[in-house]
Amino acid sequence: MTGRTRAHVLVSGRVQGVSYRASTRDAARERGVDGWVRNLADGRVEAVFEGEESAVEEMIEWTHTGSPAADVESVDAEYGDPEGESGFTVRR
Repeated sequence: MTGRTRAHVLVSGRVQGVSYRASTRDAARERGVDGWVRNLADGRVEAVFEGEESAVEEMIEWTHTGSPAADVESVDAEYGDPEGESGFTVRR
C-alpha cells in the first residue's frame, strides 16, 4: 500500500444532470483509482479517490473540468490515509 493515498473531494457548480458521476467513474477506472462518487442534496458532487498518489492527483485535476457539459465552480479536496476502497462505483 506504499505510495497510496485517499482524497475526499467536493465539487460545486453545474455538476448534476450532466453525466458528471458516470464520467468520473470512467476516468477513475482508466487511471486505476478506487473509490466512489455521488450527488449531494445541495447540488454538489462528492467523491472519494484512493490509489497511487499520482493517479489520485490526476483525478483531482480532472474534476476541475469533469464531463463536457459540466460547469465546475470549485473543487475542495482533503487527503487522508487509504481505507481499502476496491473498484470504483457510482453511489445513489
